[in-house]
Amino acid sequence: MGREARTIGQSLGGSTTKIDALTDVVSRLYALLLTPSNASNIKIATALCESAGRIRFLLGDQGYDADSLRRSIGEAGAIPVIPGRRNRKRAIRYDKKRTAAATPTTTFFRKP
Repeated sequence: MGREARTIGQSLGGSTTKIDALTDVVSRLYALLLTPSNASNIKIATALCESAGRIRFLLGDQGYDADSLRRSIGEAGAIPVIPGRRNRKRAIRYDKKRTAAATPTTTFFRKP
């Protein structure tokens, strides 16, 4: 079994695995992927979105900031709520209140 099959990737801290999750607005798990730590967040988000069905808003952190992902979210009929990276040439507008008030995936991982 190779590294990819075991979802282990190299990072600064050594060999690790990353957990990517999609939850609803009340922190119920909808989809979960284990990926190598060096896997692209954009590719992972695309896979999660495909399994999501119909959604109204998709929240993500700056690791999910890509025009291609924003475009595919919009084409699916949802609104991307993803802050832009600091080094963007053109600032990204997003719903800051929704981002600050809604942390369902983070809450999912903090459940006792």
